[in-house]
Amino acid sequence: MDEDTRIAVIGIIVEDKDRAEDVNALLHQYGEYIIGRMGLPYQKRNMSIISIVMDAPSDIISALSGKLGKLAGVSSQALYTKA
Repeated sequence: MDEDTRIAVIGIIVEDKDRAEDVNALLHQYGEYIIGRMGLPYQKRNMSIISIVMDAPSDIISALSGKLGKLAGVSSQALYTKA
């Protein structure tokens, strides 16, 4: 285990589907830290829910979550391991 990194899950809700390309571009930019991704289109509410699992330094996780959250029509929240 790398002591400089943490495991985190970032939950992303995309309410504006026009932002999907922006979300994917950011995820690609941070791809080296992403160890898993699950996306669920929720047609009933016309949105997508994405969960990203990362192994990265805390500042990298925060940066990605923050950049995602700044996109109009996109919400994100990071959940970190305790150690």
